[in-house]
Amino acid sequence: MSDQSVDSVVSAAAIPRRTLLKGTAGILATGIFPAVHSADPIVLRYLGTAVNQDKAIGEKFKADTGITIQYVAVTTDDVTKRAVTAPNSFDLIDTEYFSLKKIVPTGNLKGIDTKRIKNADKITSVFTTGKVGSKTIGDQGTAPKKVIFLESEKSKVFSKTPTQFMSLIPTVYNADTLGIRPDLIKRPITSWAELLNKEFKGKASILNIPSIGIMDAAMVVEAMGIYKYPDKGNMTKKEIDLTIKTLIEAKKAGQFRSLWKDFNESVNLMASGEVVIQSMWSPAVTAVRSKGIDCVFQPLKEGYRSWAAGFGVPATLTGKKLDGAYEFINWFLDGWAGAYLNRQGYYSAVLETAKTKMEAYEWAYWMEGKPATQDIKSPQGDLLAKTGAVRDGGSYEDRMGSVACWNAVMDENIYMVKKWNEFVAA
Repeated sequence: MSDQSVDSVVSAAAIPRRTLLKGTAGILATGIFPAVHSADPIVLRYLGTAVNQDKAIGEKFKADTGITIQYVAVTTDDVTKRAVTAPNSFDLIDTEYFSLKKIVPTGNLKGIDTKRIKNADKITSVFTTGKVGSKTIGDQGTAPKKVIFLESEKSKVFSKTPTQFMSLIPTVYNADTLGIRPDLIKRPITSWAELLNKEFKGKASILNIPSIGIMDAAMVVEAMGIYKYPDKGNMTKKEIDLTIKTLIEAKKAGQFRSLWKDFNESVNLMASGEVVIQSMWSPAVTAVRSKGIDCVFQPLKEGYRSWAAGFGVPATLTGKKLDGAYEFINWFLDGWAGAYLNRQGYYSAVLETAKTKMEAYEWAYWMEGKPATQDIKSPQGDLLAKTGAVRDGGSYEDRMGSVACWNAVMDENIYMVKKWNEFVAA
């Protein structure tokens, strides 16, 4: 996920009396979420990374509801820090599921009442049961199904079985892999092991976010046949030592052109050709392609490292702000935002509603793995794929059905970060 800075914040200027979402009266009768009966404008402080903090999403929501979204963009690590130390500094948090093992025990998040979420029963089974269709996917690391349910609204522990209360309502997720420049590599790439192939000495890169980078490194270690982890997402100290030792040896041998931490840096490294193979995120691949440069999010035989994010609310949120947060979550799952994010290469939490907001040819390309019958463009209108192209990795079922592990916070996280910093400093 991206930690790029947001260059715009939706204005919190005074607004006229809110107009309710079309059809709200009918929804209210079901008790799904309450109206906010106030002439006072509502401003929701939205804490997260820049992944979902898109100006167009904030503007569309305000146009539909009259509620202003005020983006507070920080790094992945700082989202967690604020949730733990300053829960009153935001009204809505957008964080990754792996962070919940740090946040939920503090009691700073309120269990979200799924009875107030219109499309709760349509949330994809990737989150609730860990399945794609009838196939159970890899759950090493912090698979969402392990942490999505809470025992009660005020619970500080996760429930092993489904309940009425969710820790986060999922927003976006993806199956990540390595990005490559096929025009510069000029041969097939099929394994994570290629990241440390000496053929790419000085032209490889790995991302410098410990909890994510260590998972990419583990995929490489396994692919090279060095070691097979019982759980890549929860390594022992000896396993961490082995993983970091492998990285340090490669770094000292000159394998890495850079260790990137910023989204834009990863785009520039690949677009310039300084790097031809690296850890990458889907929107970064999209950004490179939008420059007219060939870049592929390469499917690999060992599978994908996956991640997922969701919306949470602070335990202290009450009144019209809480009602506004529920309204935003409901709006987000209603299709427009999901379609907008799908067009960037993400996956939305409720596929059914997103499909209604996409053209048939877009859905066929992004979700069904079919050849594009028209040019595929980004939400901003940039050309991403020409007619006849097929999405990297194919269909939703092919990609998400091949997940091997999830981003995670390990029991030995403090030790892991210490060792990762030794790699960075080596």
